[in-house]
Amino acid sequence: MAYENQTDFVTNAELFMGAFRKGKEENDRYVYILLTDTGTLFTKTVKRYTRAPYNHTSLSFDMKFEELYSFGRKHPKNPLKAGFIKEDIYRGTYSHFRDTRCVLFKLNVSEPQLAEMRRTVISFQLRQKIYSYNLIGLLGVMLQYPIEMENAYFCSQFVAEVLKRGGVHLWNKSSALVTPGDFLEHASFQKIYEGKLYDYPLLETSLLVGESSGCSVM
Repeated sequence: MAYENQTDFVTNAELFMGAFRKGKEENDRYVYILLTDTGTLFTKTVKRYTRAPYNHTSLSFDMKFEELYSFGRKHPKNPLKAGFIKEDIYRGTYSHFRDTRCVLFKLNVSEPQLAEMRRTVISFQLRQKIYSYNLIGLLGVMLQYPIEMENAYFCSQFVAEVLKRGGVHLWNKSSALVTPGDFLEHASFQKIYEGKLYDYPLLETSLLVGESSGCSVM
């Protein structure tokens, strides 16, 4: 794994291991928020407006991203075909963008909240064919006017909605106005990793195939 410098490695390692130990002590009642920037044309376009470092939001129920969910492209090379997805770090869209940068947060929740969020995501999974990407909702974000389409979400709207349905109310606004930057700035989230996605310490390196410029993956 490649780090830009030794200081980055030490800082990330200490930050990560401290969060991991604390999570074990508190019985792991957490959900995890992953913000990413793949550097695609679409995200660069969004970035011109948001000026935020990350433009995609995902929800995970574990630190290894085995249960990672969002709204996004269903096929790596077709950004127009999008909807509810269970993201695959190793073989999905991310594997086509190996220089993806990310930040990972954890949020402490109660057992009933966690259970309700799981039920909500299962409901999305069971009906995933009816869901589409709320592209017009992004225009609503720009206008600061929530555009809520039936069975349609964009990534941060979906994650905010799952949290809200689970009883975690973090923003006094519609889920259709929540952006990745809102997660980045909210004090309730604890950062546990920031850097290149494929340098993340808990990834199963044996499942990673190939290399990308600037980020060697064993």
